[in-house]
Amino acid sequence: VQTALTKALAQTIIGNPLNATVRMGSLAGATQRKEVKEQVNKLLASSEIIYGSMDTVETVDADAVKGAFMSPILLLNENPFGSTDVHDIEPFGPVATLMPYKHIEEAIVLAKMGKGSLVSSIVTADKNIAKEYVIGAGTYHGRILVLNEQCAKESTGHGAPLPLLVHGGPGRAGGGEEMGGIRGVKHYMQRVAIQGSPDMITAISNVYQPGATGNTNTVHPFKKYFEELEIGDQLITEKRMITAADINSFADLSGDHFYAHLNSTDFTGTMFEQQVAHGYLLMSMAAGLFVSSYEKNPVLLNYGIDELRFTKPMYPGSDMHVQFTCKEKIRQEKKEITDIDKGIVKWLVEMIDETNELVGIATILTMVAYKHQ
Repeated sequence: VQTALTKALAQTIIGNPLNATVRMGSLAGATQRKEVKEQVNKLLASSEIIYGSMDTVETVDADAVKGAFMSPILLLNENPFGSTDVHDIEPFGPVATLMPYKHIEEAIVLAKMGKGSLVSSIVTADKNIAKEYVIGAGTYHGRILVLNEQCAKESTGHGAPLPLLVHGGPGRAGGGEEMGGIRGVKHYMQRVAIQGSPDMITAISNVYQPGATGNTNTVHPFKKYFEELEIGDQLITEKRMITAADINSFADLSGDHFYAHLNSTDFTGTMFEQQVAHGYLLMSMAAGLFVSSYEKNPVLLNYGIDELRFTKPMYPGSDMHVQFTCKEKIRQEKKEITDIDKGIVKWLVEMIDETNELVGIATILTMVAYKHQ
């Protein structure tokens, strides 16, 4: 490592950044250079310089005396576990210290002895070593760069974070972070918790909360345009019985012949008492119950499913109905002037059996047109 680093540093051209061959410029000013050298002199009490000079530096297209130029300094500390200076003293400039270690556990200890840093880098092709290091050292670093041959060419490097990554660190690194991305705005916003009944939280948040009172005194929700829909508009469907024929047909149609869906299975030692309905069969049947069929309506298309959970097995002979509720409305902006006015509506789909227990729950999305274009 020492040989490779000194070879690379020897090839680093220092000088005027406007020169295309230059790879390293000056420090911010003479004051910073003076401070860096003072810190390096402190480190020399327990470390030695293995590359670079404190007194001279060769520059290109620049005056080495008038400019705040400094040679990169590479130090070696042979006893990093016994010396605290190398961890406590920070020369804020082109200075690095090599610290030998025997195994990854020692590397983690050394990385944490700095008591907090903006970023740490580990160069390895071993996924297990990378994982162990990140888990072990993560508490003392704001960001960890894991570098291998797959990402080396495109990597932004040790000191250059990507825009949406946290750049900041704990402890000596300051305990803060830069304002990257939309999350930066949140530092200037006040968070407040809302405590109350489902009805109240629904009214305040404009997002339907389970347990809130639904509005069933309305036309079928799919017959309403976007601006006509209200949070809490609700449809309670008719019941439908699940039959063995339904399960068998769905297994044949979908190709899903998982053992739990076959009536020929010996269910001893399984989680089920008998042949059980496919979860996606229940979701499909739920759609058949809540969709307003045949006539065209303001619903333009099915936009997908955000969340879906199956909470209880459904056996042949069980009944199911659906409580279908307008959960949230999100207006979509036009991308083209010819686009129609529309929005995304999130619906809470609660699948309920004959014992009034929840057997499945989902949040589905539809694209709904505005009445007034």
